[in-house]
Amino acid sequence: MSNSADSPQSGSSPARGRGFRPVRVLTVGVFALAGLIFFTSFNTAKGTDIRTDASLLKLSDLIQERSHKNGQLDEANGSLRRDVESLAERDDGSTKAEDDKLAALEDRAGTQRIKGKAVTVTLDDAPPNATAKLPGYPEPQPDYLVIHQQDLQAVVNALWKGGAKGIKVMDQRLISTSAVRCVGNTLILQGRVYSPPYKIQAVGDPGKLKQALADSKAIQNYMVYVNVYGLGWNVADDGTVTLPGYSGTVDLQYAKPVE
Repeated sequence: MSNSADSPQSGSSPARGRGFRPVRVLTVGVFALAGLIFFTSFNTAKGTDIRTDASLLKLSDLIQERSHKNGQLDEANGSLRRDVESLAERDDGSTKAEDDKLAALEDRAGTQRIKGKAVTVTLDDAPPNATAKLPGYPEPQPDYLVIHQQDLQAVVNALWKGGAKGIKVMDQRLISTSAVRCVGNTLILQGRVYSPPYKIQAVGDPGKLKQALADSKAIQNYMVYVNVYGLGWNVADDGTVTLPGYSGTVDLQYAKPVE
């Protein structure tokens, strides 16, 4: 008979029973890690359902609240600015030439209302169930169906190039320091948040403005997505309109080192 310690069919050998078993240690480690994960999850949840996006909803509500508050502050700031300008015009000791020069600078700065013929460009997301309308194009990725920052910037840049005297995005007048930025599928402009459809209105020669839009390479690329996947695009003549003056702060905002 062969030695039981050397037999692969024997499970009663004292030598094998006292040997080191990596599988057993690994099993213990896995259970310990699982316990740590469950404890951490419980401690994080604190009795709430961590599978929901309630925290994201709260953040969205906070952003909308701050955006609304910023809009109210802009309106209050604009009202105060008009009051100050009215008081200053009563007797500021300046000559007519100096007043005309100041008015011209304010007009170029975008802080005064401007009246003239205008066009409005409207961009919108495609339907969520959109499919390729033309042969030879792939089925859309989610990224194909939403308005991007570069799309809005392309329209604004084309309108400036077409000789726009003033531009309004949604309900805000643009100035030289305005930044058209998107986060996800929302527009953040001068501290306020907007969702599509996006409306961009420009005062100027309608013919030149529309020609500049047609000549823009970036917009020509956007039009491919309009025709294939159904992104929204509309250019309309508005007749004579009055754009509001910019009423927000003109101070530059920039990062500062921590003291």
